[in-house]
Amino acid sequence: MRMRWLLVVLLCFAAPPRAADNTPAIPPGGVIGVTDAQLSPDFWIERAASPDAVLMTRTAVDAQNAKVLHRDPSMHEIAELPSKLGADRVKGWITMLSERPQEPLYDVHGNEIPAAALDAWQQDLALDAVPTSQPTRYGLIVHRADLRTFPTTTRVFDERGDTDIDRFQESGIFPGTPVVIAHQSRDGQWLFVVSPRYAAWVQRDAVAAGGKKDVFDYVDAKPYRVVTGAHAHTVFTREQPKVSQLDLDMGVRVPLATDLPADQPVNGQTAYTSYTIELPIRNDDGSLKIVPALLQRNADSAADYLPLTRANIIRQAFKFLGERYGWGHAYDGRDCSGFVSDVYRSMGVLMPRNTRDQGVSPGLDHVSFDDDSSHDERMRAVATLDVGDLVYIPGHVMMVIGSYGGLHYVIHDTGGIRYYGADGAEHEVKLNAVSVTPLEPLMFNDKQSYIDRMTSIVHAHPGAVTP
Repeated sequence: MRMRWLLVVLLCFAAPPRAADNTPAIPPGGVIGVTDAQLSPDFWIERAASPDAVLMTRTAVDAQNAKVLHRDPSMHEIAELPSKLGADRVKGWITMLSERPQEPLYDVHGNEIPAAALDAWQQDLALDAVPTSQPTRYGLIVHRADLRTFPTTTRVFDERGDTDIDRFQESGIFPGTPVVIAHQSRDGQWLFVVSPRYAAWVQRDAVAAGGKKDVFDYVDAKPYRVVTGAHAHTVFTREQPKVSQLDLDMGVRVPLATDLPADQPVNGQTAYTSYTIELPIRNDDGSLKIVPALLQRNADSAADYLPLTRANIIRQAFKFLGERYGWGHAYDGRDCSGFVSDVYRSMGVLMPRNTRDQGVSPGLDHVSFDDDSSHDERMRAVATLDVGDLVYIPGHVMMVIGSYGGLHYVIHDTGGIRYYGADGAEHEVKLNAVSVTPLEPLMFNDKQSYIDRMTSIVHAHPGAVTP
């Protein structure tokens, strides 16, 4: 997420040039070319070509995932790490992330962060305490948690009064995610963890340490359920509060308990109307324990990852429509790259966490653009966009949902848009939510449209891939 605070400002609030001749009408909501009908997934599914055709088989998806995990430098094959970690590797992970900020930062009240606080956070990294060699330790995440740049919950911002983009918020991490526990903060309250998609600081209480076999036996366990709603929550229980009303985001995979008597209660309640799932919890000594929990049968989940179809891509994306923009999965939400990766995760597709990595991933089929790419070349690429394709500009990603009225439409998690209307007047709309917009009218700066600033298009369902 380097340079993220600059890029978000650029993508959301850049000024536009004059409008094109085919500029659509501006409805009362201010989002150009979008009516209430277009805020329904059915509108786009009905217009999609072969909406229920399977775009990639499970075998092809698995092959692509293996390619992403193996070839993408932003990913971590944590199961393949050596049995011992050297100090250089661990310090390299930490220093790559936890760079001392050089520009002024402000707290939620608009006060400048003092140098003493920055010094303290730097000291909390405890780099001098990294051993020369240490056993590779594994664990599972036990509840939705924040991944942070530094071992602190203090929220920091680039400008006074702008409290949406917390510069120390890296990402979110979800129950059941395997991690390597590489280091701890000086006060012992934070752990530096390496997950398959990210390496950052997380509060200690979010991680349960276990043996490598136990961790990956849980990760690979079958049968399982996949959360297909924006969120699902386990059933309330006083008997096992650590798994009571636990938040499970879209794409989270949880094993089913197969060795419990069907006629016996689970955590004080009948399991007759629920799925009995298994979840990790953290014992008082930090060790891992797997316990049963209940997920109601009417919760939005499935027995496997959803088939990768245009209809499912649209349905899954629209389940987040209107959700508040959450930088780095803040506010129990997600940002632009978190949004598209969570949608695809519900169909079993693995993607890097951040826009800068997604758009250039050697594991994904993509077309790149640079300063030498002509407008005509870019427009020819836009003309071939399919449902589910991902369009990248600096710091932002949009998911294509179809075309209508001669324009391509996208759904994206965005702070806002600017464009010129048919009258030539400049319009600025603050969205701060998952929103539907046309692509063509959106502008990046006073001379370039989003299309003229495209860095890449990722075809997330290109067909069978050879790893």
